[in-house]
Amino acid sequence: MTPAELSRTVVRAVRSAVDEGALGAIGGMVPETVKVERPRPGGGGDYASGIALKLAAATGRPPREVAEVLRARIAGRPGIALVEISGPGFLNITLERDVQCGVVRQVLASPAAYGYGDALRGEAYDFAAVAEERARIVVEVVVRLLRSQGADARIVPEAEAEAEAEAEAEGVGERAPGEVLAVVPCPTPGLVGLVGGDAARWALLRAARHDRPRIDVEALLAQRESNPLFRVRYAYSRSRALTRNALQLGFTAEPGAVPEGERLLGLLRDHPGVLEGAARHRAPDRLARHLEAVADELLRFQHAVLPLGDEKPSAAHRSRLALAEAAGTVLAGGLSLLGIDAPELL
Repeated sequence: MTPAELSRTVVRAVRSAVDEGALGAIGGMVPETVKVERPRPGGGGDYASGIALKLAAATGRPPREVAEVLRARIAGRPGIALVEISGPGFLNITLERDVQCGVVRQVLASPAAYGYGDALRGEAYDFAAVAEERARIVVEVVVRLLRSQGADARIVPEAEAEAEAEAEAEGVGERAPGEVLAVVPCPTPGLVGLVGGDAARWALLRAARHDRPRIDVEALLAQRESNPLFRVRYAYSRSRALTRNALQLGFTAEPGAVPEGERLLGLLRDHPGVLEGAARHRAPDRLARHLEAVADELLRFQHAVLPLGDEKPSAAHRSRLALAEAAGTVLAGGLSLLGIDAPELL
């Protein structure tokens, strides 16, 4: 269950409570979407929502009372193991472990499309072509992100011939000019020539487009863990090495419960929401930072994947390997959206 799916589950619970009169008449306050996020300090579970606090004023009831009404309705939904209330009325939601394993299965079953969706289907975006190095790269990646969420996104010159032909056939005017995306220029002209395309892209995409990227040529070329791009690519290569080593030991991946991998699994569950947010806000930096978090957690987790010494491969090892493979898949897919290569060997 992804955050988007969980959000829809909470929305259905709210509507159910309203339809049954359990919250009274709150009219237009029934939300179309509900934000779910990582629990705050003091909270538990996999996700948390403050929807009860937002509905309290409309219902005229204390937030914890609203939270209790919603808790009872969410707890019985498929995929939900436990719903608790913390603080003034936050809902803390724990997913069933089988549902969490389903995320790994989903990643491995659709390695090229995990995180893609249709949240922006039916929406069209045209962007003006630009010559400045950073703006050109940002616009190109924003178009990829929008397309990953079902939008019709184009850079205007790529569609000019088609648009002109359609306009002529339909007797309509010329196509409107594309959106000019505001991007702070690259402070080091010709960066691609200095550090190569992949390192340059990472440096120019890792910073928010309204921020000035900090360019350190030596650091961008460094093949060590202090270089974030190296860590992301190295984590991916480690995931592939784990698969090769497991084959040599006679076992393959099989999704299952991995208690020690909860944080890594949570990051994989978050990936679809990260892609949608990066697309909506034209913010490739969100994806880059997410990939860093996945890579760092995978590098911490990798040491538990393979048997040690005379230890025999077990179901636990197969489950850990599946989680590591899924994390590597997310890293490779994310780098591909950024236009960056993911080598299996470093």
